[in-house]
Amino acid sequence: MFSLTTKNFASLLIIAGVVTSIGCNTRGDSSTQAAQEAIKTSPTSVTLTHGVDESASELSAYIVEIANATFYLEKQGGGLSSLLDADGIDWIGFNNAKGSGWKGEYRGFPNAVHKQDGSYFHAMNAGTDPSTSKVTIETAHHVQIVFTSGNGKWQSQWDFYPERCDFTMTQVSAGYHYWVQYEGVPGGLMDESDFWYNSADNQPHPINESFKGDLPSPEWFAFGDEKSPRMFYLLHHEDDAFLNSNEQESKQSVDKQQEDSHPDDYVSRPYMTVLGFGRSNKEKFLNTPQRFSIGFVESTRYAAVDKAVKNLIAK
Repeated sequence: MFSLTTKNFASLLIIAGVVTSIGCNTRGDSSTQAAQEAIKTSPTSVTLTHGVDESASELSAYIVEIANATFYLEKQGGGLSSLLDADGIDWIGFNNAKGSGWKGEYRGFPNAVHKQDGSYFHAMNAGTDPSTSKVTIETAHHVQIVFTSGNGKWQSQWDFYPERCDFTMTQVSAGYHYWVQYEGVPGGLMDESDFWYNSADNQPHPINESFKGDLPSPEWFAFGDEKSPRMFYLLHHEDDAFLNSNEQESKQSVDKQQEDSHPDDYVSRPYMTVLGFGRSNKEKFLNTPQRFSIGFVESTRYAAVDKAVKNLIAK
């Protein structure tokens, strides 16, 4: 049964960064303890190596390690093929086998540009167009990698810090739109023990429950697994206001206002999550530079996730 009191209750929160929670456990701490628990960033460094993602048909990857996560950033496609937590569990589970669909080839982050003047920033599969990349910053506390689409119309930037990872769409092809998605497997496997939180309320929701509409600011989503002691979060730094369908008097008025309208829909598939910032059904809504943060919170408490997100917004 889905329960807040389940031991080892873990949530995956989508926000590009890793935040450590001190004084948390999974045994039903009181609200007083939740208010007092300290959320702080780990003072560890960032390391970059070059290698292959063995779980993704040995695709070449930038391998970036931070405090409690390891990112496999696929070099040709420009998206994450794997995201390992502190226990080595992969919360993405990508593979590029053609026809694997939700079981592999669709998975990843940010999976941003899909049939919009190309298809970019997705771990390389049969439908991904290639990009070029360059490491522009490499220090002990900051690694920055910039990807440019093969047609030169799109550009994205990855910034890895000891406590988080930021993905920023820095250049958008004129007249086109994108979304930013998490398509993965909370806790390593999509099953009934998975759940999600988001900024709309403070309650856990079963993984097969959908969310439609615009998230309240600060916009974030988090996914977890009852068998895991942590959450993976995603944060959208820019606020937006999606026009409610009841207020749409005509398609013309919708088209005029879509430029500032960013729905944030979530639906579950049999084998993976489908969360899309700037997505409604199959429509894409983002058309300006936007920044997103992702990472793990080493707690299963809503209060820890909420505080971690607000700390990131302040940066």
